[in-house]
Amino acid sequence: MAVKFQDYYEILGVDRNASEKDIKSAYRKLARKWHPDLHPPGEKEKAEEQFKKINEAYEVLKDPEKRKRYDQLGSDWKHGQNFSGSQQGHPDMGGVRFYTSGDFSGGGFEDIFEGGFSDFFRTFFGEGAAAGTAGTAGRTARSGFSGRGAGRRSPVRGEDVESEIELSLEEAYQGGTRSIRISGSAVCSNCGGSGTAGQGFCAQCGGTGAIPEEKTLEVRVPPGVKEGSRIRLKGQGGAGLGGGSKGDLYLKVRLRPHPVFKLKGDNIETDAVIRPDQAIFGDKIPVQTLDGKVTLTVPPNSRRGSKLRLRGKGFPRKGKGRGDQYVRLVIDTPSDLNEEEKNLYKQLYELRKGGE
Repeated sequence: MAVKFQDYYEILGVDRNASEKDIKSAYRKLARKWHPDLHPPGEKEKAEEQFKKINEAYEVLKDPEKRKRYDQLGSDWKHGQNFSGSQQGHPDMGGVRFYTSGDFSGGGFEDIFEGGFSDFFRTFFGEGAAAGTAGTAGRTARSGFSGRGAGRRSPVRGEDVESEIELSLEEAYQGGTRSIRISGSAVCSNCGGSGTAGQGFCAQCGGTGAIPEEKTLEVRVPPGVKEGSRIRLKGQGGAGLGGGSKGDLYLKVRLRPHPVFKLKGDNIETDAVIRPDQAIFGDKIPVQTLDGKVTLTVPPNSRRGSKLRLRGKGFPRKGKGRGDQYVRLVIDTPSDLNEEEKNLYKQLYELRKGGE
């Protein structure tokens, strides 16, 4: 009987030298993603098939003995070809025995995953192993993917979740409280997070111990947060399994572009437009800051592009104090000159031209 080779490493998305920790982590992530009861009706069949493959791959790779036997396939695993019971003496198999249908006891194993494990698994490990593993797979899912034995549901802490929060520069500067709405997960009220109800999976959460949830959170934004900063909301992440605590929610800060200010480190930069006469003779001009308008003194003979500093008008620094605000001078001729002003500019022009 020819059966299709199953690349368990590829199914879990891990390297063949992956550690037990990496394999477990990959399995937990994929099992949560593909659990059939977390998919709409039109996608359940596809999710169920993928879920079966993920569980089968994990049951082999988490078990040192099964993994060792599986790895002894040698170079044949690379080709993804079909195998049959007659290959049990293949020189690349390192003595690994393939089981044929005649070796099966005929005692069917039945699990929540209809159809059980693949023909490849049955052929390679035998029906007895498939039956025992099926029970383990069910217990693993019910115990929060802990991989422990029957009757032992070790608490599993919920996953940490990352999302984003978009703030204006003023909100980031001042801090305060923001309301946000997020999608997450909550402990299943039917099974209390155990994933089991009666003798099988909890129908409400599909054995995951968690159900989808949308909620509104009040987020305290500390003053002075910057682009890329993370705000931690303890216990607002993924639901724990088997009585485990909830994970945390991390909100990554995104700052909206500001029409006036640019944040550079702890300092703020802005432009101020002045007239030529103000640049030549100096003046006092109003300038906008994050605290409101202040008066800035423009010194005589100021040049275009000169930067003037407003000390302590920047962003809060770690520890204490604040950065500065730098005001770049932009010299522009007014567009609404009257005749007298035009004549004065003309006199200046002629005077300067005559001196050349």
